Amino acid sequence: MANIRLIKRRIRSVTSTAKITKAMEMIATSKMRRAQLRNLASRPYADKMREVLADLAAQRGAAEIHPLLQRRPVNSIAIIHITADRGLCGGFNTNLNRHAGGFILEQPVPVSVISVGRKGRDFMVRYGRNLRAEFTRLGDFPGLLDTTPVARVAMDEFLGGSADAVYISYNHFISTMTQKPTVAPLLPVQPAALAARQNVEYIYEPSSEAVLVELLPRYVEMQVYHAVLESIASEQSARMVAMRSATDSAKEMIGDLTLTYNKARQEMITKELLDIAGAAAIAVEK
Repeated sequence: MANIRLIKRRIRSVTSTAKITKAMEMIATSKMRRAQLRNLASRPYADKMREVLADLAAQRGAAEIHPLLQRRPVNSIAIIHITADRGLCGGFNTNLNRHAGGFILEQPVPVSVISVGRKGRDFMVRYGRNLRAEFTRLGDFPGLLDTTPVARVAMDEFLGGSADAVYISYNHFISTMTQKPTVAPLLPVQPAALAARQNVEYIYEPSSEAVLVELLPRYVEMQVYHAVLESIASEQSARMVAMRSATDSAKEMIGDLTLTYNKARQEMITKELLDIAGAAAIAVEK
């Protein structure tokens, strides 16, 4: 009887867990759709900015106009490491931490870290990395102004000479089921090459130099913001998949426990019937 009570208690516990994971799955689904829309909405702006920047950088002497374009010998590196503040999203944080950690170990020069998200910060502190700045609690739907300080710190590190190159580590959103850990160069800015059909001479006001000086910091800020949006869309997708798997596992466990409960109950009833039949047989013999 004690075993049956224990099984019933376990069934109730797992059922409650399944309800929680199902609710978390629905919340993550809603947030994922909104995060995907924000991510897709930012891409045309980022693409056009990249095209204009490529045209400006192709002009003579562009690298001399702004220090964010200047390349120099790499004696130190900074990496912006973007993770989540929370867990319960499968291997989302673990895979990215492992990927970024491997990148850091491969570098022949010192690497400092600008962490965005509590999970990445905890990982870097645990392994004794040089943490230059940390940003947490950006929320599920941050705006450009929320991520601008991250880009400002990275640019200050580069312009001040504390880092000769800056990289950005984040989960690139491919699909609901797939998120790819990525480490991409951020500074110095490397403008994309223009295709032949895009190589058109534009007239800039007040001048191409002035536009380039204003555009480059905005471009870096936009790259960081876009990486954060990619990471958030990936996080919510990973959490939705993880909670769906947890719900399915809980339902499967409930089925197994229910079967075990029915077998134990049937065994108990059979035993009681045998006891009654045995007692009746003894009474008849007397």
